[in-house]
Amino acid sequence: MAAFAHWTAIALYLVTTLVAAQGIFRQRQSNQALLLALLAGALLAHSISLTHTLIAPNGYRFDLLAMLSLVAWTVNLLILLLAVRHPLQLLILILAPLGALTVMAAVYDWGGVAPRQQLSAGLATHVLLSITAYALLSIATLQAIYLYFQNQQLHNHRPGGISRLLPPLQTMESLLFGLIAFGQLLLTASLITGFLFVDNLFAQHLVHKTVLSIVAWCLYSVLLVGHWKLGWRGNTAVRWTLAAFAALMLAYFGSKLVLEVILHRG
Repeated sequence: MAAFAHWTAIALYLVTTLVAAQGIFRQRQSNQALLLALLAGALLAHSISLTHTLIAPNGYRFDLLAMLSLVAWTVNLLILLLAVRHPLQLLILILAPLGALTVMAAVYDWGGVAPRQQLSAGLATHVLLSITAYALLSIATLQAIYLYFQNQQLHNHRPGGISRLLPPLQTMESLLFGLIAFGQLLLTASLITGFLFVDNLFAQHLVHKTVLSIVAWCLYSVLLVGHWKLGWRGNTAVRWTLAAFAALMLAYFGSKLVLEVILHRG
């Protein structure tokens, strides 16, 4: 059952990618209903795959590859929900193959990290909030990168191309700050639950993650205040978004990469 779910998710993600790519290369919208149905099927199979991946016979997996798969599932689910109202074909083209890759990679127990034997309700809430916040802010970062290139095209008087497959620039910018605001709310809740339910949050193996998460929270806060009070937008907003996400990415996965791969193998 587990192997069937893994390969079904991979296959559906790849077919979703092909359908999205067909529309991109022909510079027209794909069959939206078919595209969303394929992505929904991939997510369903991925969720079953995740159940077998995260719940190991001897505990719960929290290693790097398992968490990457969970993040990819969450990001693609959010994209699916947003795509019901917005044409996000380009983002689906980028994220669907990443979903397939993480499903394939998570099958392997990389880094030799022992599964946790017990998972309290408080810790489970912290993990869920953290993953959802990261997923939302990942989508916001992709939005910011798109806005940068769209602004460059408009500045050079070269609009068009695949930009026609996405909503107007003002709509995308509003969506960007909506995602950041909601993601920041979840990140705040994640930090609070971390302080409440995680033992020794500033222990040696968690101090970098904690500090970098707080740095990211501060950067996102400055960006939101700057946008609401000073009207920050365009490339200024893009730079702050990328800086904040870089800190967040190092917090979530940089520490895991060092602890589970580099130091473990060293």
